[in-house]
Amino acid sequence: MHHRHLQPGTLWPAILQRTAHALQSGALCPIETTEAAIEDGGVRFLVRQVSSLARKDKARTTSSAGSNPFLPYDPELFVADISDTHVALLNKFNVIEHHLLIVTRRFEAQESLLTVADFEALLACMAEFPSLGFYNGGAVAGASQAHKHLQIVPLPFAEGGPALPIGPLLASARIAGAIGAVPGLAFAHAFAPLDLSAAPVEEMACTACERYRALLDAVGVRAVDVEGGLHPSAPYNLLVMPAGLLLVPRSMECVEGIAVNALAFAGSLFVRDAAQMQAIESLGPMHLLRQATAAAGQGGTAG
Repeated sequence: MHHRHLQPGTLWPAILQRTAHALQSGALCPIETTEAAIEDGGVRFLVRQVSSLARKDKARTTSSAGSNPFLPYDPELFVADISDTHVALLNKFNVIEHHLLIVTRRFEAQESLLTVADFEALLACMAEFPSLGFYNGGAVAGASQAHKHLQIVPLPFAEGGPALPIGPLLASARIAGAIGAVPGLAFAHAFAPLDLSAAPVEEMACTACERYRALLDAVGVRAVDVEGGLHPSAPYNLLVMPAGLLLVPRSMECVEGIAVNALAFAGSLFVRDAAQMQAIESLGPMHLLRQATAAAGQGGTAG
């Protein structure tokens, strides 16, 4: 088993300290947004729209296309050594405050299947503060970097609503141990209940990894051999939540020009302008998500 470096109680203070420092040095470039809430299908979706002032900053993200920002990573964005295999970095162009990247030390392809070591690093960080873990499995699923990285954002997403927008639907779906669909989540998916705090991180990482593989099976995504490593046969998003794991097979990257990543399926959407906001309002967020998963996977769809 991997040796863990992260000391309990140190991650959140390190995030706060590094964020303050990186904002001052200019290494961290937050994307300013305005927020709106759209109720749909029993979920209070949070939609963030880029404020016009921030648009020109965003252009800088595309300038380094093709290079790997994680090898070497920017020391200004370094937060913590998690384990022998993973480090924690701040997300340079963050929309959500204190957004953390869990990155493999050595290059691994973003498309390669998640491992027990990946889950161990993710769960070690999630144990430190209320948070949502997620993974974009492939470019079609919203991954913008080829180097394997999982992500964490603090909960709650917004004041005044449920900590996690889809939380109320999950609460009604808690089928002990079984893999199934969540009533009300109107897009292709499979859900596995899992109490992340029920066992030590090392043990829970093994269980979570097994559930993850079972969820891939449930939505019809197979493990295929690519140059000696296991890759999924199709793109997908994974959400790691206090209540369990949600896996969503993907068929398209954008709907009506709106990019959809794992956070969208948790109830948090991001749009570039007023026209995209209008598109979400007229389509309805649930319909948008259904489109992003249309014809993906063979099973696990909730009506």
